[in-house]
Formats: sequence, C-alpha cells, structure tokens
Amino acid sequence: MHRKEEFEQAVKTMLEIIGENTEREGLLKTPTRVFKAYEYMTQGYHQSPNEVLGEALFESDNNQMVLIKDIEFYSMCEHHLLPIIGRAHVAYIPDGKVVGLSKIPRMVDIFARRLQIQEQLTEQIAKAIDDVIAPKGVGVVIQARHMCMEMRGVEKTHSNTTTSALRGLFLKADTRKEFFDIINAPQANRY
Repeated sequence: MHRKEEFEQAVKTMLEIIGENTEREGLLKTPTRVFKAYEYMTQGYHQSPNEVLGEALFESDNNQMVLIKDIEFYSMCEHHLLPIIGRAHVAYIPDGKVVGLSKIPRMVDIFARRLQIQEQLTEQIAKAIDDVIAPKGVGVVIQARHMCMEMRGVEKTHSNTTTSALRGLFLKADTRKEFFDIINAPQANRY
C-alpha cells in the first residue's frame, strides 16, 4: 500500500473509532484533505534550515543587533497533534556576516513545520543561526498559545507560554536588556 493510501486509511479508521460514518457526504474526502494538510504542515522535515541560511550570507561590517520581531508561525504539538500558534522574535549580532532578512522567517517555519515542543523549537532556531551565521550572539524568544492546553486538559484559554534561547553576547546583562526592551516595547505606528 502506498504511504498516502496508508495515511488516508488511518484517518478513516480514526473517524470510525470515534463513531463517525465515513460514508456520509461531509467525510467522503476528509482522509485525502487530512493527508494534504499534514503533508503541508510537516514539510519542515524535508527542508534544511542550514541550506536556507547558508544560501544568503553576505559580508558586512555591521556589529549591531539585527532583530526580526513578531514572526508569526504555526506548529503542532508532538504530544497531542494539536496546533501551537505563536510569534518568534529572533536577533543576532553579526561577526563579519549577515543573512538575508527573509531567510530567518523561512528558517523559523522550517522548524515550526515539524511536530514540536516550544522549548525545542526555540533552541533549534538559536542553534541554526549560531552554527551557520557564527554571530557574536543570538537571542530567540517565542511566545505561543497551545491548543493542547486550551481545547483539552486544563482548558486555560488565552494563556501564553514564553521560551527563550540566548547565546554569546546575549548572555551579557546589557545586551539581554536591550533585546528584551525592544521586543517588549509597545508597537509604534508601523512605518
């Protein structure tokens, strides 16, 4: 049996176990839809963050913080297969090289599009930047809502989880303070 067919059969079996009629109109194409959705939502397994970052490195004399704030992402909890909805704030201090700005959100998506826990996602992003760009420091903060906490279990809606990963100069008090001050500052008028 082909992997797509196996997946679709598993979805059909799951629907039957919960008591659904898989022959009713609304569910006839659900196994295929779920397969396509999971194929998209887990495409990060087939992408390399190191390649994405490494394709766009440029020499630079800049030695000040580069920060991309409010990178929206969607992921899935590896424990319950339920959504994680969040924002990442990613900063680094260059050491002779900068990376194309669009590559950082792409790299966040690569890691987010894998079954995840937020703590690991934060560390993976920081490590990839540290390994590929080799900056003087890296700071990553992720703020997210977990549907496994909101839809089941403790059912605490609107609770946010914040995780951080700091490397190099971001471990120094003054750099850490600057980073957190910027990401926590109220939004001024955009542009």
